[in-house]
Amino acid sequence: MKNRNKRIAAALLLALTAWAAAACSDSSAPGTGSAVNEAAGNVQTASPSPSQDPAANDGSEAAGGGAAANAEDTNAGEAANPSGSKGGTDKPAGDKNGQGTAVSGQPSEQVAAQADTVAALINKEFRLPKGYVPDDLVYPDIPFTFSEKIDKRKLRKEAAGALEKLVAGAKKDGISLAGVSGYRSETRQKTLYDNYVKKDGVAAADKYSARPGHSEHQTGLAIDMSGTDGKCAAESCFGGTPEAEWLAAHAAEYGFIIRYPEGKESITGYKYEPWHIRFVGKELAAKLAESGDTLEEYYGAAVPVTGRK
Repeated sequence: MKNRNKRIAAALLLALTAWAAAACSDSSAPGTGSAVNEAAGNVQTASPSPSQDPAANDGSEAAGGGAAANAEDTNAGEAANPSGSKGGTDKPAGDKNGQGTAVSGQPSEQVAAQADTVAALINKEFRLPKGYVPDDLVYPDIPFTFSEKIDKRKLRKEAAGALEKLVAGAKKDGISLAGVSGYRSETRQKTLYDNYVKKDGVAAADKYSARPGHSEHQTGLAIDMSGTDGKCAAESCFGGTPEAEWLAAHAAEYGFIIRYPEGKESITGYKYEPWHIRFVGKELAAKLAESGDTLEEYYGAAVPVTGRK
């Protein structure tokens, strides 16, 4: 009898142990499943809904400046990457490795990397640092179409020396050149641009005038040229003149390029300006003269010319 009771007790203990193990197993399974479901739920909740996704709201001002701004970004990529190769606004001014800095509130603009280099790319997409002023501006010793000794006579020292040699070289070939407009401050550019907008409207002004901070004149490396008589100065009739033809043929020998050449309007964003020359140094000028490329094409950073606000 005593042994029988021991066997019953042992059987009961075994049964209780098995039941407890089963209960623990059942209770942990729901807990684990809940944790997984909660994690999945968190992931789904963290994913933005269509109304929260900036990419889905290209017409929302809060999503990045409105439909025009987003369309502009798309156009920039397409213009810079017609073959699908890497380029566009990831290649900033004068730096092929892409070191531009986005301008707050303006997703299509970047501050030019190494803006003080002679090869810097300044255009509709890449701007100079706010309030940029070159620290080596001088007065080149060449004729100008005006007599006042004012800012627009100035250029950076290296560019000024090269320009003096260019004008002297032209004179040897029987071509008399004069400066029209060199350095221009950001404040002055704003005044000019605003006046052009009042006169012709934004769309037209953007074809021939840079917005403040985006002008090559502010670099101190660009200058508008004409004949010494001043006729057709900074006007379309300058194209085809002996002065314009000489500049097109010989500017690169002195480190300058025709910055906005004919037929490249959709790439540079500006109409043909045979009078606007830009110093980039002899080496780069020679490369561009040989290839026929603009600075935008050289850096792989063509700019959008539509959709700007």
